[in-house]
This record gives sequence, C-alpha cells and structure tokens, in this order.
Amino acid sequence: MPMSMTGFGRHETITDEFSHVWEIRSVNNRFLDMKWRMPSVLRSLETRFEKTLRKNAARGRVDVSLSVETRSAALLGVSLNTAQAGAMLDQLRALAKTQGVDFAPDLNRLISASHLWRDDSAEPDPGLAASLEQGLGKALADWNDSRRVEGEELARDLKARFARLRELAAAVAGRVPAVLRDKQAATAERLNTLVAQAGMTFTEERLAQEVAVLADRLDVSEEITRLAAHLDRLEEAVAASGEAGKRLDFLIQEAFREINTCGNKAQDVELSRLTVEFKVELEKCREQVQNLE
Repeated sequence: MPMSMTGFGRHETITDEFSHVWEIRSVNNRFLDMKWRMPSVLRSLETRFEKTLRKNAARGRVDVSLSVETRSAALLGVSLNTAQAGAMLDQLRALAKTQGVDFAPDLNRLISASHLWRDDSAEPDPGLAASLEQGLGKALADWNDSRRVEGEELARDLKARFARLRELAAAVAGRVPAVLRDKQAATAERLNTLVAQAGMTFTEERLAQEVAVLADRLDVSEEITRLAAHLDRLEEAVAASGEAGKRLDFLIQEAFREINTCGNKAQDVELSRLTVEFKVELEKCREQVQNLE
C-alpha cells in the first residue's frame, strides 16, 4: 500500500546525562522539502540526519524539531565565556551602585545570551550524537507508522472510487450504441427530407456513406478501451507498495483526457451527464492522490 505524505512521529530519550525529544510533522508537497529546528551547537549533525530522513521519505514537506537537555554543557561541545560574562556583570553591578539600586543578577538569563557560549569542538559528545541518531530513527519509525495508517485509509477510499468509475465507464459504453443508432436514424431522416424538398434523388449507397462518416465521427470505442486500461493500472498502482503518488496522478490525467473525448464526441444529454459524473469522481480521486507519496 502507498504511504501518505501527512503524518506525525515522536520519540523521547532520557538518560542520566541528557534527554532529547524528536518530533516530526509532514504534509503533502510536490518535492521533498525538509525543515530542521534544533540547537545551533548540533548543526554539524544536520547532514547526517538528512541522509537518514531521505531513506524514509521521497516527497512532502517535513518539519523536524529537536529539543535537548543536558546535565553538562561539555556534552554539547560548548562552554561559557566566563571572562566576558564576569566583565558584563561587573559593569552592571557598577551601574547599579551609581544609581543607588540593589543589583541581583539573574544568572539564568546567561543561557539565552548566545554570544557568551563558545563552541569548543566541531562535534558534540559521540555518545550524545549516537543517541540522537538512534532517537531520530525511532521517531521516523513512529512517523512512518502514522503515514502508513493514513495511506491505507486513502487506498481504501480510492479503490471504492475506482469501482464507481468502472460503473460509470460501463454505463458510458452501454449508452454509445443507442446514441449511434439515434444519430444515424436522425441523419438519414434529415438527409431524405432535404433531398425531397430539393427535388433531388439520393441513392442508398450515398446515404450509407454519410451514415458511415457519422458513425466514425461518433465512435468512442478506442477511448473506452484505453479508459478501461487506465482504470486497471490505477488499481494496480494503489495496491502496490512504494511510491505511487506521481504514477496515480499521471494515470488520472490520462483517464480524464479519454472521458472528456467521449463526452465531446457523443453529443448526447445522457452521455454528457455520465461523463460529468465521471469527471467529478475522478477529481475527488485526484484530491486524494495529492496526499500520497
């Protein structure tokens, strides 16, 4: 079964030294568009994480967020610039003294001062990096499970709609012979009337030629055959595993082209109604397919 491009996955890891949470959200998109939100000190690992994600997704907009808490800044490969922080606090303390106000520094505010933190190494602690990659893999597995469930729901809906399309295609094919007979009879009657009014003669052979030209112009047997083949391939594609969204979208376009030709050729009220109903159902299929990978 194909997978949906819409899904959510989450995994939390807690150890004595650190904890981290991965969250993955995705929606449909024509191409694979990845957006990462993670601590800046871990950006060196982003390329490695992207490779892991690309093994799990082919299309869609994927938003990945990572939050990390550690008991030691050294695990992240960063340290506080204590000299600069101390100098800043001394300046603030002196300012408070000249203004005659009490000074009680909030050391927690130093955490948000990114310029006070130094990147001591290109890579964070190997143990933390390995744990992050493992956590991402588990979050991706959870994400894929949710996409698989929705993909199965979409596949069931599409199969039901394809069955309805077959019914409509059969109704179109069944209506064509009657339309052809009616058009042939109407054409023959109109030609005979015109010939009689003009006082001319019109041979049966000539009449047969005119009717044959009309029948050829109204014939949609090839379109009906190709339409049935497209419906077969649509059912095969939605039942197969792996990427199916682009293939399904292409086949729906081809089916739309064939049914549109049938409606244009036939020029019949009932056939027009059937082709319109077919195209409406086909458009609903297209909307569902837009969510498949």
